Amino acid sequence: MVELVTKNQNQLLAQQAIELIIKTGCEYGDIRICCYRNQNLGATDLSLNQLSDNINSGFGVRVLYRGAWGFAANSVITSETITKTVARAVEVAKGTLLSQRQPVRLAPVEAYIDSYVTPILIDPFSVSVGEKAELLLSINQGLLSYQDQGVKKAYGFLRFNREEKIFASTEGSLIEQTLYRSYGGYGCTAIANGDAQSRNYELPPLNQGYENINKQDLLENVERVATEAIAKVNAPDGPSGITTDLVLLPTNLWLTIHESVGHPTELDRVYGYEANFAGTSFATTDKLNKLQYAAPWINFKADRTQPGGRSTLGYDDEGVPAQEWDVIKDGILVDYLTDRETAHRLGRGSSNGSSFADSWSSLPMVRIPNLGLEPGSDGGSHTASVEEMIADTAEGILIDGIGSFSIDQQRRNFQFGGDAFWQIKNGKVTGMLKNVTYHGMTTEFWNKIVAIGPESSWQQWGTNMCGKGEPMQIAQMTHRCVPALVKDIHIGKHV
Repeated sequence: MVELVTKNQNQLLAQQAIELIIKTGCEYGDIRICCYRNQNLGATDLSLNQLSDNINSGFGVRVLYRGAWGFAANSVITSETITKTVARAVEVAKGTLLSQRQPVRLAPVEAYIDSYVTPILIDPFSVSVGEKAELLLSINQGLLSYQDQGVKKAYGFLRFNREEKIFASTEGSLIEQTLYRSYGGYGCTAIANGDAQSRNYELPPLNQGYENINKQDLLENVERVATEAIAKVNAPDGPSGITTDLVLLPTNLWLTIHESVGHPTELDRVYGYEANFAGTSFATTDKLNKLQYAAPWINFKADRTQPGGRSTLGYDDEGVPAQEWDVIKDGILVDYLTDRETAHRLGRGSSNGSSFADSWSSLPMVRIPNLGLEPGSDGGSHTASVEEMIADTAEGILIDGIGSFSIDQQRRNFQFGGDAFWQIKNGKVTGMLKNVTYHGMTTEFWNKIVAIGPESSWQQWGTNMCGKGEPMQIAQMTHRCVPALVKDIHIGKHV
């Protein structure tokens, strides 16, 4: 009953803000009233060393006055602070107008009166902290049972989020959303011969409830993780300064997609809005529908409707409905990730709903949605299982998990590591390696992919820690993908 009253009150306050914005003469305005709950547990060895459960709420008002943005926020949600914050946002817009080079224009969007809740089976906040802690400590105890063989450190984590927000705009939208996210994983470090190496295992970070924390799966992988950490620390270093073939599992490939396909196609980055902090992009608009970004059998699709996707929701933070669209089609760059401002600048009639703010106190900006590598067509000449990729490789490396990475300001030149590596010789996996990185140029790399996995090998990996903006904002997204076989990639040693 209390929650219902609070929601009704917030709806009235949101409508109050919109009425005030309209009276100021602004051509556009919106408000987001948000409440976030974040619960994090961490365990090292046999101790629970992290436990936090925080609730954070407030609202942000954004206005467009004569083509200039103004924004103000407040952590106290009352009628009085709504009035003051709207006035402050308008004041900021008028100040911004003095240095505005070109007026901001927005692609149109329809008004929506709607609500959305992430489908979940088990509310993660209904499960006791004790049960969660017991799971982490049981996993660590299992990992540490391999101490005699070299495992010296064990660690694990569980993270849960609930995001509640009301969005209202001067265009008539009133949208309520509740998003749930869950994530968990663990790892261990083995020491031998003056070296230390880690092996990790994670569940995909998904928009799901506690059902995503599969206790049986986590416990069943403890032995494998421990023994692979031991094998890794005793393995030889990978080759350096050569080119070789790579079989990249989805656990590794998702990060390459994120950095070399996701960020370069954010249209605000393309237009230089991020040049002062996180760089620009080589994928400029003159290349649209022309650039051979990847091999002709490679397709990347953005999809904010994908079940379980970390960026899945009903509407973005500008009230634009979730949708799916092609970014790379048959290897060609065919679209970008847009908000209403960049969509208008590109000449589009609508945004594709890629606007997101990580807090009530943050301005929405273009963020990568769920962006994935589509599977190959079963039976196609460029479709193969991981086993077939390995069998087709005379000399190469199989890579699982993520490690170190870097990429230049324009997202052209990159290097990626991994969490585990196996040498392939004459179509067979022959043993583990360590300290491997691969290097490449974005379009060259994606054009060297000769085979991708079928739909049955699709996996939903992604991140909950994508940083962008100044001040920094954190977002999350899924990069559902299939395994890939890449030819003639430069390998270097990770130091």
